[in-house]
Amino acid sequence: MGNTYLETHPDENGYFGKFGGSYIPPVLEEPFAEIAKAYNELKNSPEFINELKYVRKHYQGRPTPVSFAKNLTEHCGGAKIYLKREDLNHTGAHKLNHCMAEVILAKHLGKKKVIAETGAGQHGVALATAAAYFGLECEIHMGEVDIAKEHPNVVRMKILGARVVPATHGLKTLKEAVDSAFEEYVKDPINSIYCIGSVVGPHPFPMMVRDFQSVIGFEAKEQFEEMEGKLPDNVVACVGGGSNAMGIFSAFIDDKDVDLYGVEPLGRGEELGNHAATLTYGEEGIMHGFNSIMLKDANGEPAPVYSIGSGIDYPSVGPEHAYLKQSGRTKVGLCNDEEAVDAFYKLSQLEGIIPALESAHAVAYAMKLAKTLGKDKTILVNLSGRGDKDIDFVIENYPIPNAKF
Repeated sequence: MGNTYLETHPDENGYFGKFGGSYIPPVLEEPFAEIAKAYNELKNSPEFINELKYVRKHYQGRPTPVSFAKNLTEHCGGAKIYLKREDLNHTGAHKLNHCMAEVILAKHLGKKKVIAETGAGQHGVALATAAAYFGLECEIHMGEVDIAKEHPNVVRMKILGARVVPATHGLKTLKEAVDSAFEEYVKDPINSIYCIGSVVGPHPFPMMVRDFQSVIGFEAKEQFEEMEGKLPDNVVACVGGGSNAMGIFSAFIDDKDVDLYGVEPLGRGEELGNHAATLTYGEEGIMHGFNSIMLKDANGEPAPVYSIGSGIDYPSVGPEHAYLKQSGRTKVGLCNDEEAVDAFYKLSQLEGIIPALESAHAVAYAMKLAKTLGKDKTILVNLSGRGDKDIDFVIENYPIPNAKF
């Protein structure tokens, strides 16, 4: 790639500055070391690279296009807004980019079963898809609240042959799904592998998932230059754990003239428990095997979090995001529930694209940002997923606007 940042981050122990690392029980040290060793061998293997290229081109439908959102741009009246269309990736989101690669890795290691957590269900659907394609058993852990909210994705996972396990403790959302999946994985790390669904967890997963997702950024960079003759002025993506954002940011980190915005869910407001804006309101802490920024309660434990987007209501964030924010390379934006729903409907009715609620956070922030910039400026948004999974929830809670805006 010739990208000096990606070549030097993380370090050999999985640290991005002081963030990252591997804080795991002794029983998992050997399995995770095995995964790291296998990845370092495979990532430079022509056989692995060619298999992944084949799958992406002939099965996933890559490259996904970049679309100019002409009507949305005119509505906002400022900078030109472009969309990297990960909603057109097979299964409807960016998650398959790393899931296919993780399952190839699992097969290389002789594993029989893949285990994962999911929030909005997109990672679960993608991993179930990859497991079906490569012939492995699949078990997905999902919070009870999210199972009810994201029913279409639960059905898809089951149709694809996956076993869906409800997480019934705590808030019954994404954090609890991770807890549950880790507990199951610890029981048999020899025959199974935990396929983490974002740039979180112990080393090597933040690095691995970023590398697998970087296809988004490198495609988009080439496509955007072809369309505009230059790089975008701004790149915007939603951040929960942060896989879609690291995917598109990866290609632009060394391009200092490109501003990178990670958009966090402000939910119902600034009070703890009403949002999942980790980078904005959190502090350093260790959770789920890695050191990063996290939201804490009065006892220093992971705080309760909330977002209308089930895939981004997580009380921590990928360690690389913590590092990039601390180093000043990325900026953090906020989007509340109402703004996300407004963007959901506006993109649908102005562009004919129904976005995932998670992705709608990025669209909403891009709309606000566009209005502050001149018409000679550009914004590239990672439209990380489509909104099929969210339509029942949205129309039950937010009436459909009558007219185009």
